[in-house]
Amino acid sequence: MKTYTVNQLAQLAGISVRALHHYDEIGLLKPAFTGDNRYRYYGEEELLRLQQILIHRELDIPLAEIAAILDAPGFDKLATLQKQRERLEEQAERYARMVKTIDRTIARLKGDRAMKDADLYSGVVSPEKQAAYEQWLIDRYGSDMEAQIERSRKAMADMSQDEMAVAMKELEAVEQGLAEGLRRGIPPQATSLDPMIERHRAWVAQSWGRECAPAAYAGLADIYEHPDFRARYEIIEPGFADYLITAMRSWAKRQAD
Repeated sequence: MKTYTVNQLAQLAGISVRALHHYDEIGLLKPAFTGDNRYRYYGEEELLRLQQILIHRELDIPLAEIAAILDAPGFDKLATLQKQRERLEEQAERYARMVKTIDRTIARLKGDRAMKDADLYSGVVSPEKQAAYEQWLIDRYGSDMEAQIERSRKAMADMSQDEMAVAMKELEAVEQGLAEGLRRGIPPQATSLDPMIERHRAWVAQSWGRECAPAAYAGLADIYEHPDFRARYEIIEPGFADYLITAMRSWAKRQAD
């Protein structure tokens, strides 16, 4: 049986030795055996398990959940790989559509090709995911949310391309401004964040096509608890999701006091 040491496996898999040590410590990936020289050795079973760990990590599944999946009775490596392949193939097709959309947009900006405004968003947000998210909002907040979603959709659709670009630039500036507060160690409850929070609330009102009262703004903070929003904000800065949510709720509470 061919075996690999920690260093050899780390190099083979393109991960750090520290990661393998961590997986061992938490029981996620144990070596096949430890030699008399106290080196850890990994065989084919461990290599296949590590592949599954890395695939699941790329699918944004936490380590604790990965352990439960891999150690579940009746876990089938082949069936799991087939399902993962299907899922990744779907994502690849979507990314391919996004690349085409980007290429068409680049050509449009260079003046090389005409492009319909509606095509700017082709492939960027999957209809299935958008529908699932909207249904999540309706299930959580009631049938009135359906009308609000439609109003927001209309408000965004009525914006020109230039207006949309300005709005997105403003959102980026606001989010980066608030994230800078996190980086500088400013508490999310601090009143010094109020000017930036006011800009954020104004942006929300514009996207909604109606006023965003403090109570509604606090309700939006609840919506930001959704995993999709959390994932988006964590990309901006680790810890930013909780920071933004707390800042929004703190601002809304001060208005009610």
